[in-house]
Amino acid sequence: MTTIESLNERVDELAGRVDAAESVLAIHALKARYGEVVDARFVRGSQVDPVVMAQLATEAAALFTEDGVWDGGPGLGIARGRTEIAARLAEPTLIFSRHLFMKPLIEVRGDQAIGRWDLLCPCTRLDGMAVWMSGYEDDVYARVDGVWLHASMTLTTVFVSPDGEGWPRILA
Repeated sequence: MTTIESLNERVDELAGRVDAAESVLAIHALKARYGEVVDARFVRGSQVDPVVMAQLATEAAALFTEDGVWDGGPGLGIARGRTEIAARLAEPTLIFSRHLFMKPLIEVRGDQAIGRWDLLCPCTRLDGMAVWMSGYEDDVYARVDGVWLHASMTLTTVFVSPDGEGWPRILA
């Protein structure tokens, strides 16, 4: 093998590694944006008005591929495609949530990737009960026209536990 061929192989390898690293960072940003948008549906312990709710739900659904799947498990249901996802997210079962995604494990395979995120979410149900929800989300991602999107997101709830006194003061 010539030195030029060796250098070209090394450059190709490094380019692949850089792409994978940048992809992981883009997927982190995607997940952060998802959490930000779904939590924005609540302000000061109340749901936002229906027009804003619909806009936020549509924005969250746009973070999925056209045929993406949002699977909230047995308690929250499944929505397929952006239209169904937006409709599902426009009808929240809470009046407050704060999605805290942690410990991401992401494996990039070209324009596809898989990931698992632990989730801790303080939330308030419609009946006013404050609870801690813990679980994990298994995601499949697809790069579409250079942009990483959720192809599927599957929530597995590990536990939901009452908080007792609730959240003393919700400012956001």
